[in-house]
Amino acid sequence: MSTRPRTPGPATPAPGKLALPELLELKRRGEKIVMVTAYDAPGARLADAAGIDLILVGDTAAMVVLGHESTLPVTIDEMIFMTRTVARAATRPLIIGDMPFGTYEASDEDAVHSAVRFVKEGGADVVKLEGAGPSLSRVRAIAGAGIGVMGHVGLTPQSATVLGGFKAQGRTADQAHRLYEDALALEAAGCFAVVLEAVPAPVAARITEALRVPTIGIGAGADCDGQVLVYHDLLGLYEGRAPRFVKRYANLADAIRGALEGYAADVREGRFPEEQHTYSIPDEELAEFESSLTEQLQR
Repeated sequence: MSTRPRTPGPATPAPGKLALPELLELKRRGEKIVMVTAYDAPGARLADAAGIDLILVGDTAAMVVLGHESTLPVTIDEMIFMTRTVARAATRPLIIGDMPFGTYEASDEDAVHSAVRFVKEGGADVVKLEGAGPSLSRVRAIAGAGIGVMGHVGLTPQSATVLGGFKAQGRTADQAHRLYEDALALEAAGCFAVVLEAVPAPVAARITEALRVPTIGIGAGADCDGQVLVYHDLLGLYEGRAPRFVKRYANLADAIRGALEGYAADVREGRFPEEQHTYSIPDEELAEFESSLTEQLQR
């Protein structure tokens, strides 16, 4: 009978840092895990202060931060830069570096090299990659190098074209069974958790029940062990069309636009800056300065 590999992860997590065994314990106790994306230091600090458990520096940054139409164009250097800014600002949450398209598909060696860069250069605690199939070998290789791996099945944005677009997965019996087997295979390969994206809630519930490691849902129902939303979606910062599974907890885009419009109007109409926004100089120093200018102009 085969045995499942030990869940990998950093050997010596920083003091106060959420450790991978704690995620397993949260699942065992039935306590929900909270995950959010973040791409910069201010976002990471706020997520940390709010008690978020996991921060994913997601390749969704390609769309919500960098202005691309999909996640595909973002580079590993861009992702590592953003991961490093997040890792500097957050202390307790586990920082997950999202491996972008083209950094792990070719070989196990490429996958390990990319994962090591995320940890050494980006300060990530662990990494995430999409899919099963060929990705199983990548998971085993990265985990074998001592780096924790989060899996991701269902709607996998990096392969959305192959999947027929950004739509729910697992809506037929065959597809649901394939997702179920893929999730089990990712766990067996060494993943410490599996993201289930755009998966019918009953299918996600059965997968969650079957796995020993936590599931993190995004559009996969309330029975997953945790939930993740994109930072800009939940705050109402991203003005593109939001998926149906997004709940907006604020509408900051309107507030920010209003603030910028107010600032622009104040500057153009001379209302800003006011006296309280400026710095003073002692009268005697100002007089000396003015006198020196007069002398300079008279030369």
